[in-house]
Amino acid sequence: MSDGRWSEAIERMLVRVNDTAARVGKEFPHWADPATGEWTTTPHGDWTGGFWIGMLWLAAAATGDRRYRVLAAPYAECLRARIDAQTVFKAFPAYYGCALGAILHEAPAARDIGIQTARSFTRLFAPALRLVPLGAQAEEGAHTGATETSIDSLQAAPLLFWAAGVTGDTDLRQIAEHHAATIIDLHLRADGSFIQSSSLDPRTGALVRHYTHKGYSDTSTWGRAQAWGMIFATLSFVADRRRETWRAAAMRGADWWLAHAPADHVAFWDFDDPAIPHTERDTAATAIATAALLKLSRVATTEADRVRYREGAEATARALIEHYLTPTGAGDRRAPGILTEACFNKRSDARPEDQASRCEFIVGSYYLLESLLGLAGRLDPLQV
Repeated sequence: MSDGRWSEAIERMLVRVNDTAARVGKEFPHWADPATGEWTTTPHGDWTGGFWIGMLWLAAAATGDRRYRVLAAPYAECLRARIDAQTVFKAFPAYYGCALGAILHEAPAARDIGIQTARSFTRLFAPALRLVPLGAQAEEGAHTGATETSIDSLQAAPLLFWAAGVTGDTDLRQIAEHHAATIIDLHLRADGSFIQSSSLDPRTGALVRHYTHKGYSDTSTWGRAQAWGMIFATLSFVADRRRETWRAAAMRGADWWLAHAPADHVAFWDFDDPAIPHTERDTAATAIATAALLKLSRVATTEADRVRYREGAEATARALIEHYLTPTGAGDRRAPGILTEACFNKRSDARPEDQASRCEFIVGSYYLLESLLGLAGRLDPLQV
């Protein structure tokens, strides 16, 4: 696909960024009804709000328009209140909402919030477990606590590595190394798929049980878990290129994804749902996987692998923008730039604010915009 096609899709997404900014005011977009474009919002960002700020940082970098930086700054400042939150998932907003502001724009306030949040993990790190557990305030409903962990929480490693790099704090780097190594080893299965969650023995850190609390069943491969494993194992390797096992894990996860994704490249919400193909897709998981494939196309072991992952990223991004990014056809009257058919959470035991499927999900929108900018040559995929 030509650079022009990627750029046209980027322009559609920037229209939606502007539309979202006008709709949500000071609130954070969480998920939206694709038919109307109306957002369900959160006042303080939850775990997803950093992706909205990240989209604003990306928009500023892509366009040079200072207006997006002005919009991003007060949202990032809101995250200061979450520095000491008892949840590993505060790493999501701190990285995408704050570290990206520092990386792309040298934003000093965002940099400070990101660093302080990373340093707070020195108080949450559990030496016996060799990781940062989910924590009492984790945004997971009943699945929280000091002995629970998940592949999602691998995202704390890139935040910690970034903060260690900009501060020279060796304690942060050590925590990042322990956290990444433990999470990857716990959740990568022998076949290359990632299980979502684990319960651990509080004294020894030994595995008590595996389970998938957002997917179809305890043993299923939830689409977003696979995508999280791919992208955060890749980012962990990019941060510490001595760790060949992390690159190998990311590549095994990516190979599993490419082998198991449907022929049209857009994953179902859970790879093991017996209702496939008569069940929900998940464009959010697919967009995350696209970003992971694009990053791997720069750091995979061989040239053949790098080409294969680039081709996979291009094919997947093409499928998303041609069939799921509004307008998707001549008769589509919806506002442009809405990534439809994300599955936020199908489970009946999910938090009320998370029970949405066939929606627009701010997480998927972020990763699609990041991927398109990388494919168009307007962003270094390894920079973020």
